[in-house]
Amino acid sequence: MTTIGIIGAGHIGSALARAFSGLGYDVVISNSRGPETLTGLVAELGPKVTAATAEEAAAAADIAVVTVPLKALKDVPVEPLAGKIVLDTNNYYFERDGHFDALDRGETTTSQLLQDHLPTSKVVKAFNHLYASDINADGLPAGDPDRRALGTASDVPEAVEFVTGVYDALGFDTVSAGPLSESWRLERDRPAYVARQTAAELRANLAKANRLP
Repeated sequence: MTTIGIIGAGHIGSALARAFSGLGYDVVISNSRGPETLTGLVAELGPKVTAATAEEAAAAADIAVVTVPLKALKDVPVEPLAGKIVLDTNNYYFERDGHFDALDRGETTTSQLLQDHLPTSKVVKAFNHLYASDINADGLPAGDPDRRALGTASDVPEAVEFVTGVYDALGFDTVSAGPLSESWRLERDRPAYVARQTAAELRANLAKANRLP
């Protein structure tokens, strides 16, 4: 069975631990405060979820999720994630993270910053433009006309394929924004951000997004 390593146990990380374990994956989750602080969450989510350090979660992972504030990217383990698909849920909140000049100027994206930090990993944008509470509550069967769509972006087709499969299993359609350089279209202050939208609506929202809002 594939193991999902989750680095970051905030609202999104915790919701994804529930989602992946519900799909039958083994999950190893970590945070910056140590596995002992995750005892309650692990007990709630059941035997397929265990807590570890970030290094241990990265090492155990077949597929990883990085869901930490942008300012903490430098603390994400590099070598244990080499060659692995890494889902990036990040958005740029300068109020929280401080200003990143290259982001302010529209010269890079948060996912490209993670890819730069993890040069041999396969970074893919995922689960960044919906509320954590929607991950396990908003899915609908394939073919439902009201089925919500979620976006992704990556330079690696294999990573997009994995995310597409997970989205579908959780009850969502998938729309790709293209390579990581286009992942800004899914982020904060753009039309696609936290909107409940069908695949057609998401494509339209991606197309009309401005690089610098």
